[in-house]
Amino acid sequence: MNPDDTTAPPSPLPDDDPGRTATMITADSDDVAHISLAGDTYTILLRGDDTAGRYTLIDMHVPPGGGPPPHRHNFEEMFTVLDGEIEVTFRGKTTTAPAGTTVNVPANAPHSFGNHSHGSARLLCMCTPPGQEELFMEVGDPVADRTAPPPQLSEDAIAERMAKAGALAPHYATEFVTPG
Repeated sequence: MNPDDTTAPPSPLPDDDPGRTATMITADSDDVAHISLAGDTYTILLRGDDTAGRYTLIDMHVPPGGGPPPHRHNFEEMFTVLDGEIEVTFRGKTTTAPAGTTVNVPANAPHSFGNHSHGSARLLCMCTPPGQEELFMEVGDPVADRTAPPPQLSEDAIAERMAKAGALAPHYATEFVTPG
């Protein structure tokens, strides 16, 4: 801190909240939800309820051809590619993100990502504030584990889910966008 700084001292830290506990969880834990959506499997590691409304943490299994359509939302989204690689499109520009890459998507910016490789990709995604996990759970299909293949859906079932996602998106501060 600069000795010439005359700003007010920082506020003291609030007391510890003993009502909150530490969480230790794995993507294979019995306590997590595995949701198939857009050809991917999203394992909800921590929901907003688990973090006092601060963030959600999602383990994403993205097989070849997987990834969400172009969209934007009013919350920050950060993901780290743990395995494989994805292509990230941000404001119309596409870049490859290999394992070890962290991508931060600012709120309200149009983006998408997809796996155009021959192997699966694994991402760890954090959204702050939370809420995106709730949309995933409302629209997606529960599956057995984090690498389970998506259920086989009829064209009508796919259209139904897309319509449901479109109808619920505004409630979750999300919007699907047309590339261009």
